[in-house]
Amino acid sequence: MSKVKTNNMNINAKSSAIGWSFIAIAVIMICAFYFYPMIKALMLSFQSGTGTNLHYVGGDNYARLFKDQTFIAALKNTFIFLIIQVPIMIVLAMFISVLLNDSKLKFKGFFRTAIFLPAVTSLVAYSVIFKYLFGTDGLINAVLTKMHLVDAPIQWITDPFWAKITIIIAITWRWTGYNMIFYLSALQNIDNSIYEAARIDGASAFRQFSQITIPLLKPIILFTSITSTIGTLQLFDEVMNITKGGPGNSTTTLSQYIYNLSFKYTPDFGYAATVSYGVVILIVIFSILQFKLAGDKNG
Repeated sequence: MSKVKTNNMNINAKSSAIGWSFIAIAVIMICAFYFYPMIKALMLSFQSGTGTNLHYVGGDNYARLFKDQTFIAALKNTFIFLIIQVPIMIVLAMFISVLLNDSKLKFKGFFRTAIFLPAVTSLVAYSVIFKYLFGTDGLINAVLTKMHLVDAPIQWITDPFWAKITIIIAITWRWTGYNMIFYLSALQNIDNSIYEAARIDGASAFRQFSQITIPLLKPIILFTSITSTIGTLQLFDEVMNITKGGPGNSTTTLSQYIYNLSFKYTPDFGYAATVSYGVVILIVIFSILQFKLAGDKNG
């Protein structure tokens, strides 16, 4: 018996060693390129100085956030994009997915591909195209003027209000199709007999949507809300390539401010790391809030 137990232990140990050998490289890579930079950035957030001439300042960088007007402006801009754009995109993605899930609709494959296509285009390429489309002499103003909807060209890029609208339109155009795929996949997993029973009971299309579709899509709504929130809090490419944060700081986001602190202004990597961890804290807070609002017991 003792020999059998010893052999079993040796086999289990060997199997365990083989299993660890398969994941060892991945674990090392994750630790080296994810966890180490995170810890290093956290340590860096308690330092300040020009370039690499850094010195420990304790919590001064975090106290500086509340007095930094540029940070406050970037925070406000990011919240505006978050509060306006994310709900519009989620509702639009859900609405489109319901339409494309209709069995009577023809050319569904074409429409699904066309709506999803913006999600796989280059961020820089589409941002530059949007910049030209919404320029003073761009196609959008030309069409609006031709249709006599406006008397003078709208300053989409140079006016603070319209610059925000342009950014919202751009990110909605890009990411709506991406979120639509999740809703469409979830809709196709809902048993059609549920809708048939509801129709027999006399439920209208709206009532079916509000009392069947939305409750069953709740996990996907939560997932897309959290990922969209994280993406908006990290918004950079569109702002950098379309408005460059202007006019003034009217479209500057937190991610662009981090970039400016690191590479555009006199380099202050310590304070840039502090702003980065400010974004991390916001992501954690919003994620917890969304879990609580959704009634997720694991949140």
